[in-house]
Amino acid sequence: MIPDPSAPTPPVRRKPLLAVLLAPLFMALIAVSVINVALTAIGESLDADSGGLQWVISGYALAFGMLLVPAGRAGDATGRRRMFVIGVGIFTLGSLLSGLAPNVEMLNVARILQGIGSGLLNPQTVALIQQHFRGQDRARAFALLATTVAVATAIGPVIGGLLIQVLGPDQGWRWMFLMNIPIGLIAILGAFRYIPDDKARGKSRPDLDPIGTVLLCLAILGVMLPFLERGAGALVWLSFPAGLLVLGLWWAWEKRYKRGGRPPMVDTAIFSNQAFRNGILVVSVYFPGATSVWIIVPLYLQMHLGHTAFEASLMGLPSSIAAAISSQIAGRYVLTFGRRMVIVGFGVAFCGLLGTGLLAGFVENGSVPFWWLAAPLMLMGLSQGMTISPNQTLTLNSVDPRFGGVAGGILQLGQRTGAAIGTAMIPGIIFSLTLGGTSWLEAFTIALVIIMALTLAAMGVSFADRAREKAGKGAL
Repeated sequence: MIPDPSAPTPPVRRKPLLAVLLAPLFMALIAVSVINVALTAIGESLDADSGGLQWVISGYALAFGMLLVPAGRAGDATGRRRMFVIGVGIFTLGSLLSGLAPNVEMLNVARILQGIGSGLLNPQTVALIQQHFRGQDRARAFALLATTVAVATAIGPVIGGLLIQVLGPDQGWRWMFLMNIPIGLIAILGAFRYIPDDKARGKSRPDLDPIGTVLLCLAILGVMLPFLERGAGALVWLSFPAGLLVLGLWWAWEKRYKRGGRPPMVDTAIFSNQAFRNGILVVSVYFPGATSVWIIVPLYLQMHLGHTAFEASLMGLPSSIAAAISSQIAGRYVLTFGRRMVIVGFGVAFCGLLGTGLLAGFVENGSVPFWWLAAPLMLMGLSQGMTISPNQTLTLNSVDPRFGGVAGGILQLGQRTGAAIGTAMIPGIIFSLTLGGTSWLEAFTIALVIIMALTLAAMGVSFADRAREKAGKGAL
């Protein structure tokens, strides 16, 4: 039974509660951001080929994405604290097994465990913030969540590179995973102390819609697989339309389940909420470009201009700092400015992309040093703080907190799917163009134009939502 937010609850210490929620999220994000730095060391240490190394990333991403919505529903129905603790526990176990892995096969299994744990805990983080924080406090909490994302993304590669430098390539990557263990254990203890016990107390077992859960997981697997498994040949793309077909079957099943008087995993009526629907559309359109830009810039610098991986990684530091600062400022004013803030954020991103494209020509001919690119790219970080967290706040404000886990899972699924598509398609376009004889600079510019078009599309959706706000139909 989904808890009623109007029912009396014990007093909550919000600051330690937020710390408990964000610590494992920080841990999970570090585990994602360090892995690219560690792939070469892992390959040498475990004598792994490129296919095995690919699944170090893909296995985690698939497990994570598949569980977001089912885990959100399970937390809503059975208790968010319990699901949070289970997720942190599984992630911590996966970290231990990753650090001790004797071969790449064991490492991939451990990474899937990490993905499962992260998929279980992430929707609970969003739902618990939505449940225990209101109004401006909620906006600030989501802003701090965005800052956590930015900081973890920035320092992850630095930590990874430092560990490999100090401990050597064989032990350094292992301690990237093993350092998560004390954080996970502390987070579990903190959860029992600071997260209220919201376990469902009914006599009957909660209905978690198992068929709907399986159908949605298969649909997500089918849609995401071709973007994550790039070495399986053209036939893997058949899973994409198959995934869309299963998604249609899932949608029909959820409607039938509700008509039968049973609680579906996702009440499809949630998508009739225009504010929620537009918020999902914004991240699904924006994330393919926002994430892929941080792949194509290092590719351009390393593969074409001959810079080191460390030099390329520094390009993201000013952007991450800008994102951390702007997300805090945005958290203060998002409820005042609403979608106007998100629209301005997209405009800042467009300017950053345009500046990067214009400056790349001067970097190409040696007129200016490569690190000048950090200036327009910093606008991308500034935009991130003005768009991602505010969009999350505005989108979830339109949803009943009782369904916060499902809503948060759907929102994050849109982000993860968009990121998977963008990080596969945009770099693929560059490689295809350069193999076809197009210069690196031209291919890089074309990729930036595509990302700018995606940014403008997200801005268009935000304009539509702004019009809805002005018409007085919003939930704010």
